Amino acid sequence: MNFKFIIERTNTGYSAYEQKHPIFTTGDNILELQKNALEAVNLYLDNDGIKVSRSNLEFDIDFKQFFDYYKVINSKHLAQRIGMNETLLSQYVTGRKKPSRKQVARIIDGLHDIGRELLELNLV
Repeated sequence: MNFKFIIERTNTGYSAYEQKHPIFTTGDNILELQKNALEAVNLYLDNDGIKVSRSNLEFDIDFKQFFDYYKVINSKHLAQRIGMNETLLSQYVTGRKKPSRKQVARIIDGLHDIGRELLELNLV
């Protein structure tokens, strides 16, 4: 059983709602929001005797909110790394343009590559 949440920025943090079930949650940051979403899903399923794990949850966030939250990711350098026009990625980040599915996949692949690299590093 999988649950897909849409994340939205609020004045006090973040909120999320599940697309197909009446499940809503909030958090001061995205990590807290994800933890709260898991708890909310398990409370929703409690009467059915079903318990899910984090792997059953998916979270969608738009480009602008993503780059606002993860300010440490520089869109100019990300564009260079994935071979994308810097202006085009900037337009996605600011919401002036909406990327195609192919472009979204390209950006996500680049972010995942960076994540894998970071997981393999130790700071000394």
